[in-house]
Amino acid sequence: MSEPVITAWEAVYPTVSGHQGRFEMREIVNAILYQSRTGCQRDYLPHDLPPRSATYYYFAKWREDGIDQTIHDLLRWQVREKAGRSEDPSLVVLDTQSVHAAVNVPAATTGKDAANKVPGRRRGLAVDVLGLVIAVAVFAASVHDNRAGTVLLDRVVAADGDRVEGAGRPGVQEHGRRARCDAGIDVEIVERNPADRGFVPQAKRWVVERTYGILMLHRRLVRDYEGRPASSESRVYWAMTDVIARRLTGTSTPSWRDA
Repeated sequence: MSEPVITAWEAVYPTVSGHQGRFEMREIVNAILYQSRTGCQRDYLPHDLPPRSATYYYFAKWREDGIDQTIHDLLRWQVREKAGRSEDPSLVVLDTQSVHAAVNVPAATTGKDAANKVPGRRRGLAVDVLGLVIAVAVFAASVHDNRAGTVLLDRVVAADGDRVEGAGRPGVQEHGRRARCDAGIDVEIVERNPADRGFVPQAKRWVVERTYGILMLHRRLVRDYEGRPASSESRVYWAMTDVIARRLTGTSTPSWRDA
């Protein structure tokens, strides 16, 4: 599915020197997915993959042009259709996750999550009931849940969701009321029972927690290594593209759980 999208993009945007590049686009994608899964630095990519300069060039260009999200969304629609669902979800679940930032990440784009005592960035996801990502937003960890929730909600509106549930604040619900008037979206807040102790799955909300767990199998996402929040968002789309592609093909990635 990525080949026609990238081929069309390549025809419109040749390299600086005017030619179409000497690396196979499939190998560029393989290098991005390899780095996402293993978490290795670009300097340590295997020698049978394109060099770091070419890998980063295309990663950055596809990030700026939205090719990463386009490929991800096309594959997501296939998974939903395979499951007997429409392309666009009727229910979307939102939640955020705070992750530590690496030492190379600019201080201007990081903060401290006072509640969880995590210095770094806050990663927000909107997923459907299958756990597939609809929207991604990355902020400094100090950004309030209201701000994170409203930005995610706006991106869900752009993705044509109809109903949103998840963790949130009154400000998000108020923003949702306005969205209901403008785009026909209902927003509901799933609150944790104060009497619960330990991990207790919350109705619907657990789906996004599962997605976060799946993403943590991609070591590049265990900590935020990206200099720009937009690069962090792109990393999430590439990681989910890897997950979705394996769902469609019925394959799996070898891991430490294997015998």
